[in-house]
Amino acid sequence: MDKALIMDNIALERALKRIAHEIIERNKGAENVALIGIHRRGVPLARRIAKYIQEFEGERVDIGTLDITFYRDDLSLLADHPIIKGTDIAFDINKKTIVLCDDVLYTGRTARAALDALMDMGRPNYIQLAVIVDRGHRELPIRADYIGKNIPTAKNEVIGVHVMEFDGVDNVVINDLSG
Repeated sequence: MDKALIMDNIALERALKRIAHEIIERNKGAENVALIGIHRRGVPLARRIAKYIQEFEGERVDIGTLDITFYRDDLSLLADHPIIKGTDIAFDINKKTIVLCDDVLYTGRTARAALDALMDMGRPNYIQLAVIVDRGHRELPIRADYIGKNIPTAKNEVIGVHVMEFDGVDNVVINDLSG
């Protein structure tokens, strides 16, 4: 059961548009910028941000998808047969500014796995991280460059970023797992 609605569909869209503007501003335009969504919810979020960048700048940015399954440090704790979604990056990442997109930044382990996966594919000039929610509780020295909303949480709480593509609704909720 949802404990609280943190962002409705309008607030989520506003955050994505703001992130798109921040990416453009920080990188002095969209030239040489590419977005890579981390499976699962990072993928539609990257596509939406790319759409807004194109609307604002009139320039199309490359979009890719990244499966970090085999780069996770907890792979042995996952199911015996993890679901592989596949990586699809149909452009050269070398000398580009790559913006990794994900839904929630928590311990930093997903971002670390994504960095490892990217570095196996080439050498971008810069790697930046965009997330919808930063909930704190970092275990690694990783921070997001673009954040939709900071939501400090308790360890027994879970942030749910829902996207129309998978969940039939766009919002962000906080759930309490303790009871």
